[in-house]
Amino acid sequence: MMRKNYYRKLAFMVTVLTILFAYQKYTSRDKEPFPEVTFITSKTLSENLSDFDPNILNREQWQKLGFSEKQTATILKYKEILGGKFTSKEQLKKCYAISEQKFDELASFIMLPEMTERGKFSEFNKTNKKELTIKGKFNPDQYTVQDWLTMGFSERQAEAIIKYRNYLGGSFVSKEKFRACFIISPENYSKLASYLLLPEKTPENFKNFSKNNAVETKIRYHAFDPNQLDLEGWKTLGFSEKQSITIIRYRDKNLRGSFKTLEDLQKCFVISPEKFQEMKPYIKLQEKQQEKTDFSKTDLNVITFRQLTEFGLDERSAGSIIGFRKKLGGFMNKQQVLTTYNIDKDLVQKLISIAPLNNSDVPKYSLTDAPEEWLKNHPYFKYSADKIIFYRISNPDDKKIWKLLKLKPEYEERMRLYIK
Repeated sequence: MMRKNYYRKLAFMVTVLTILFAYQKYTSRDKEPFPEVTFITSKTLSENLSDFDPNILNREQWQKLGFSEKQTATILKYKEILGGKFTSKEQLKKCYAISEQKFDELASFIMLPEMTERGKFSEFNKTNKKELTIKGKFNPDQYTVQDWLTMGFSERQAEAIIKYRNYLGGSFVSKEKFRACFIISPENYSKLASYLLLPEKTPENFKNFSKNNAVETKIRYHAFDPNQLDLEGWKTLGFSEKQSITIIRYRDKNLRGSFKTLEDLQKCFVISPEKFQEMKPYIKLQEKQQEKTDFSKTDLNVITFRQLTEFGLDERSAGSIIGFRKKLGGFMNKQQVLTTYNIDKDLVQKLISIAPLNNSDVPKYSLTDAPEEWLKNHPYFKYSADKIIFYRISNPDDKKIWKLLKLKPEYEERMRLYIK
């Protein structure tokens, strides 16, 4: 009997060990390795960005956005896993190769719909259920925002459709490309398809087609100095207003006012390699000596970022002064400049001892007529804004409001700088 129990226990032990071995083997199977990710902590590229569709970016273009080769490989592999296409910003955000900080930097430029918490499209598609009014056959290339509104799309949807068309080069090219616009739901496309005056398929030479369309043929290149072009000048070269603003910011902020070489211009993200090659024969960079600023005649309320760095301040100090001045609406006295955070106080003290300050154009209000938005955003008033708005309803008198606020003398003193 004891012998029989012994064999039973032995059999049980063998069975348990077999199950454990099988489980370990199953759970330790080699999984497909993902590329190692090393996040880039380089300076933000947002100043050099323009709207883009992540579904059409190649390896080189992802790297231009600041991703490493391994991160790029991961993003492209993730897209394949999703079926070859990102359908929303939320979906792209889930790619672990894109840090939360990096996604926030790119989010406003990504041409994809948002997603709600329930997984449905945001307000872009809320009105997709609204019945469309289609009067007859039409060419969507000729439709304005108002035309899309009349048809039944929301204002934001209409603007997004125009934005997508501009992104394609000013023409939808084909029904196939029109259908790819994320604002056009499958249901709405099925209603519109038979009315669209567009070819069914995208031409094989689509890139050439877009270059030769009506928008592009209007561009007549001429010799130009990129350091002399303003917003309208860049737009005449075929760039959108947003792209033109980006190029100017890149030149004035990142390069401190001028393109020194052709490579500087080529590095600007919104200028594609093809566009750069088109413009290259006409670019004439003229060397010119930067005129030195006479700081004894430069008003502290109009001094620029470039002039502050010229004086010797680092970019952090210069940016802090410009930012604080903008929030205040202008400095009322020189001491305010010294109260700015993150500045080189010794150098700023030297600057304010030389430069004049004209505060005649700085906006001032009474407590009773100050705009609510101004009160809530002004650094000196925002913490008392709600009380001021409440008290002035029943006490439309500045003296009474000051008494009711019961502020510390130093707080009231600086607030009164902006009270008329």
